Amino acid sequence: MKALVLEEQGNFESLTIVHDRPKPEPNRDEIRVKVVAAGLNPSDYQTASYRGLAGNVKRVLGLDIAGIVDSVGADVTNFDVGDRVYYLRSITNEHGGFAEYAVTTAHTASNLPSNIPFAWAAVAPGAGFTAYQAIVQKLRPQVGKSILIHGGAGGVGGYAIQLAKLNGLTVYTTCQARDIPYVRSLGADQAIDYLSQDVHAEIRNLTKDQGVDYVMSTINSDTATKDIDVLRFGGEIVVTAGFPDFSRFRFYEKGLSLHEIALGAAHTVNDHAVQSTLADIGDAFATLLSEQQIQPPAITSITMEDIPKYLKKMQNSEIQGKVVAMI
Repeated sequence: MKALVLEEQGNFESLTIVHDRPKPEPNRDEIRVKVVAAGLNPSDYQTASYRGLAGNVKRVLGLDIAGIVDSVGADVTNFDVGDRVYYLRSITNEHGGFAEYAVTTAHTASNLPSNIPFAWAAVAPGAGFTAYQAIVQKLRPQVGKSILIHGGAGGVGGYAIQLAKLNGLTVYTTCQARDIPYVRSLGADQAIDYLSQDVHAEIRNLTKDQGVDYVMSTINSDTATKDIDVLRFGGEIVVTAGFPDFSRFRFYEKGLSLHEIALGAAHTVNDHAVQSTLADIGDAFATLLSEQQIQPPAITSITMEDIPKYLKKMQNSEIQGKVVAMI
């Protein structure tokens, strides 16, 4: 089969198109999927450049996968050949989405309704499931409250804005000036240009020094630490890219709550029920897409050959929304 293979672990430049990689065979609890579309994620270029993984494995990257079931393992009962599916691949699974065929455990995949295009589904798992877990499952927001979402023009941020508005929140977000019209189109009430403005000073000004009820912190530990200062009493922060300085949490001061996101780590926990939560999120997210309660962020469609170039663009923050490779 045709695939984009990482020939040398830790060497991004070793990503190579091959035409003779064997199709992966599903184990007893797995399904094989004929890949129609695969989304690009920061994890892809991070994994390609990371030298800590086994160096002798020529892996196929691609975490976000949508396609059609091609073969089922002996113990699989929830899918049949021909079913439309989408899923978040385990980072330890060497058979990713940047290939004509991929495999995954059946209990972590979700059915894809017929009215959802494969391209939409292929940009949902990494970004959309993260946003869903953060906003819906972790924060469980109350109508009428407010949230600061960092990186509103990105994949996670774009879905988070929509989910926050769907749950009745006032949304403040950060982005580059060029992306302000885009994040407003997603539902953001206020957008702050993080390159020319002091984000946290702007939040204090916009909220008349009251701060926000929730923060979705997607940048780094330093930003998350500053986020604590713009949380109201009883506020909550959910982090996806680094914990804040824990010394900033003082007992009997503001009653703050901290939530960690570890979406993909569910794959590596030896607990079938935990792993199945990925499918549960996928089912719920598919319903929101199918009913048009949320829309995918801006999508750039590319070919398999374009993937390395666009991973570099993503690494350089040159992408608005999401990128999908049509396989």
